[in-house]
Amino acid sequence: MSYINLSGIFPPLPTSFDKYENLLPEKIRQNITRLCEYDLTGFLILGSNGEQVMLTDREKSEAIAAAREALPDGRLLLAGTGGQSTRETIALTKAAAAEGADAVLVLNPFYFKSLMTNEALVKHYLDVADASTVPVIVYNMPGNTGLDMTSAMIIAMASHPNIIGMKESGGNVVKMGEVLLRAKPGFQVLAGGAGFLLPALSTGAVGGILALANIAPSQCLQIVRSFKEGDMISAMRLQHMMIPVNAAVTARWGVPALKEAMDYLGLYGGPARRPLLPLTDDVRRQLAELIAESGIEKFN
Repeated sequence: MSYINLSGIFPPLPTSFDKYENLLPEKIRQNITRLCEYDLTGFLILGSNGEQVMLTDREKSEAIAAAREALPDGRLLLAGTGGQSTRETIALTKAAAAEGADAVLVLNPFYFKSLMTNEALVKHYLDVADASTVPVIVYNMPGNTGLDMTSAMIIAMASHPNIIGMKESGGNVVKMGEVLLRAKPGFQVLAGGAGFLLPALSTGAVGGILALANIAPSQCLQIVRSFKEGDMISAMRLQHMMIPVNAAVTARWGVPALKEAMDYLGLYGGPARRPLLPLTDDVRRQLAELIAESGIEKFN
């Protein structure tokens, strides 16, 4: 068990598939190499944007191994390892650590919603943290799980020495502030969406795991930089510009739109796995317009 500094920006990298939905490890490596031209702290592999729930256990290990191979020294690799049982989550966590993940991001179980009480979820995370050889980051994603973990739950989880932070994707900056006020010193909060990156930073978040960072790493990094320099006007202007395009590749059109945007900008996006459908031609046009309006440029 060890502490790692999560400060900065992490793209949650989409998992690359060919037209038959087969895993393409070489494209995962290629995207990481291209994005490493920017001063990103690291990458998340197998997050929600990585379609983690669509992959077999073997594919998950292969994707993590591909990411690790491409990652240069000094960049962190986070891996999503949330499962529906504690047993599965521990197994996925151990497998991720074996493939070289520096820390794991654990989405809460959600299938048996009515039984996912405070007690059940806190115990789940503490048990995973006990079994993990790498640090654990709590992942709150109510849009996907239908469960919104409370600040009290997160604070209780943070008491474990191997739980070092949380990714808050619900956009609740009040919750972020409450957690940072009452959790152990050094507990780190990451924004889970670029649409609220600046507000999250203002409450004490150390950075973000942002879908938008896959297609606009420069802009995401500049928001953080301007905030740290005290240039709130520039940070606010850029934050406002990023909101529409970020919404397009997250809540509005989701993973297929993020992958389409990557293809459009010169990275490899490729198809999403069914039942996720490709974008219509009309939506593709709308997405291209939003990208142009945001000032995001194509990769060289």
